Amino acid sequence: MDDEQYTGLRERYRNFAEIETRGSSALYSEMAARVSQSEALLRLIARLPPAKQQPNLVFAATRRLFGTPADAADFERTLLAHPEPIRALILARSTQSNEPGRCATLLPAMARLPEPLAIIEVGASAGLCLLPDRYAYDYGRASLRPDGAGPDTPVFPCRASSDTPLPERMPRIVWRAGLDLSPVDLGDEEDVAWLQTLVWPGDDARAERLGQAVAVARRDPPEVVRGDLVDDLAALAARAPRDVTLVVFHTAVLAYVDAQKRDRFARLVARLGAVWISNESADVLPRVAARLRTAPPPGHSVLAVNGEPVAVTHMHGLSIDWLA
Repeated sequence: MDDEQYTGLRERYRNFAEIETRGSSALYSEMAARVSQSEALLRLIARLPPAKQQPNLVFAATRRLFGTPADAADFERTLLAHPEPIRALILARSTQSNEPGRCATLLPAMARLPEPLAIIEVGASAGLCLLPDRYAYDYGRASLRPDGAGPDTPVFPCRASSDTPLPERMPRIVWRAGLDLSPVDLGDEEDVAWLQTLVWPGDDARAERLGQAVAVARRDPPEVVRGDLVDDLAALAARAPRDVTLVVFHTAVLAYVDAQKRDRFARLVARLGAVWISNESADVLPRVAARLRTAPPPGHSVLAVNGEPVAVTHMHGLSIDWLA
């Protein structure tokens, strides 16, 4: 095995074990560490297309087909014993985790905009993040619930810094739509099961909230159109009502397109006259991150409005620290 050839892959899984899953999933941390130390596993994963080598996708495909492993050794045995069906599912699926908890960090930014709002999410998956006004939130020092909330309405916990401008009511959203290369069908049980599998093992509360968000969305599903975030955005935006504030937003999406396309997307949003809300890792939008005084901690993203950073957020929406 050419060690230099696998250095990047080894480091990717080591980082996942030591940084991304720390304190969130002991099993995934153990599994990722095992991959980083196993030549057989690295060799097998390296045969996948680069975009399909991410830990969460490999781990989720294994779990979906053969159940959650008892430990890292069990995972290694399963993957080495069944490489072809796992590979087929990895190639067929993607990490469209569609974490609705991120709405807790999007809401303070949206609530500061002139109403009414028309919102478009790119990389919308099942469209769960298109419903920020239909969920409930516990910010620690304040809470917010939508009108008509019932016992099955998900309550997303989010520690909010004292500077965070928490809304006192839900923003008025009069139109919403999503754009995705491969929309997730909320009416398809296998699609929904895949979303659940993307939740890391050990995070039962997060899985329960995801199930509740799916139930909310199924009662009045948001429209998610199949299309590209650059090629098809203008046509979708043209359908939005006039005399409203058009908002184009995304969370953990632009990492899946190259830098040139990210720039084209940003320019397009500006031409559309939309408010651009991004919630991405610091390395994805370096010009946004360059405006920060300090780099965000591991597992966190930069929330920005029209390219100006306004907060540092947890990748699953568990915290928001507003920037003075």
